[in-house]
Amino acid sequence: MDSVSRRGAYLHLMEAFTPDGTPLGAVWAETWTRDDEYFSKPQKEKRRRRKALPIEEKESFRWLEGLRHAREVAQELPQVQCICVGDSEADIYHLFAEPRGEQPVHWLIRACQERNAENADGSHGVIRECVMTSPVLFTKEISVRGRHAKTSCETRTRRQPRESRTAEVEVRAARVTLQPPAESDRRLPPVLVNVVLVRELNPPEGEDPIEWILLTTLPIDTIEDVQKIVQYYYVRWMIEVLFRTLKSGCRVEERRFEHIDRMLPCLAVYLIVAWRTLMVCRLGRSCPDIDCEAVFEPSEWKSVWMVIHRKAPPRRSPKLHDMLRLIGQLGGYVNRPNRTDPPGPQTTWLGMQRMRDLAWAWDTFGPGAETKP
Repeated sequence: MDSVSRRGAYLHLMEAFTPDGTPLGAVWAETWTRDDEYFSKPQKEKRRRRKALPIEEKESFRWLEGLRHAREVAQELPQVQCICVGDSEADIYHLFAEPRGEQPVHWLIRACQERNAENADGSHGVIRECVMTSPVLFTKEISVRGRHAKTSCETRTRRQPRESRTAEVEVRAARVTLQPPAESDRRLPPVLVNVVLVRELNPPEGEDPIEWILLTTLPIDTIEDVQKIVQYYYVRWMIEVLFRTLKSGCRVEERRFEHIDRMLPCLAVYLIVAWRTLMVCRLGRSCPDIDCEAVFEPSEWKSVWMVIHRKAPPRRSPKLHDMLRLIGQLGGYVNRPNRTDPPGPQTTWLGMQRMRDLAWAWDTFGPGAETKP
């Protein structure tokens, strides 16, 4: 089913990440449900009604709210560059037209609408046509993740199945002025934006080429600026990994409560659990040599060490990289001597569940209990 016909509670999450993909925690979140009247109307009636509503009464208004909350955070962190990154669902002209303020929050959105635009030389066309007149800045190889169609009748290009592959892409950039759409309740101004086009050169036979049209307020003055924009968009995938941890690891969709008010506290706790799981995975890659006690309690790493190695733990705590491999083994990770890839989120969350049981036993009636007063 498409999202417009799904029932249940919805979550819109704004999660903070570092440029290397390490999650810092939830900045803001919004949940909502749809009433029965929404599902009783035909699709044509829903589309007509949505078009007539002001943006403040649409579900998509949450993207503007998120940007405004990010601006509040940026005011508290004047030395930090804050960038709101969104997929094609965030391609909303009202968001582009939001005031940018004295402490601007940059945004980076993947376009999906064929919006009319004006080039710097005065020529007109849709965004893609405008940026295609710019020269190629550089080419590079990117890893493309495979996917499966959720339904056999899916026709949208971005939902088609594909195999994982390495793709060679060319990158162009341009500065264009977007022309506002017609609105019944207000007049929106033209908006000057920077555009980065990432386009696959030689897709495999039968495969659709990879193409990203990225709209942003970040500068594109140099090749290094454009490379950063492409890298920042890579990081957006980490929110998908976080949601997978929330759904598959915490199994939040399988929880059954009598009322949504009982579900929300559970969801808040699971957001913390999912964040910590992904955070330790990423720290194990970005900071592998730090002491594991920067993340884990002594009872946690000592109990895991004793279970895996069948001997007393050392006096000095191990490095985080080594500790994560031990935890991963509890979740099914095969720690071969010559293996270089670290445990992923799935084996980590399974291992951390078992780690908490071992730490509880350690503190309750194991060696940890003997040290307590």
